[in-house]
Amino acid sequence: QVQLVESGGGLVQAGGSLRLSCTASIGRFSSYTMLWYRQAPGKHRDLVASISGGGSTTYADSVKGRFTISRDNTKNTVYLQMNSLKPEDTAVYYCNTYINWHDYWGQGTQVTVSS
Repeated sequence: QVQLVESGGGLVQAGGSLRLSCTASIGRFSSYTMLWYRQAPGKHRDLVASISGGGSTTYADSVKGRFTISRDNTKNTVYLQMNSLKPEDTAVYYCNTYINWHDYWGQGTQVTVSS
């Protein structure tokens, strides 16, 4: 069984920062790519960032230079550090992983950025 649990969302002012956490109940956590997605009302769920088991990272152009994805394999946790937040970053943020062609999702955590 796989379970992903996100935390760290909240309400911040534009220009502020938040750190999201996703703790995974997965054996051999360090072997798997972890991803952050986000979905705003009326929008598609879009990939924000990913980090592979080998540590390679990717970012959406809209967050590059502002967001940093990292992982702590001793805690089975992936983080998304979000700096210089903008109102357009407002969304529900979801943790995701893909194992043996099965997608697993967390419950989501709300991030709201006020202007």
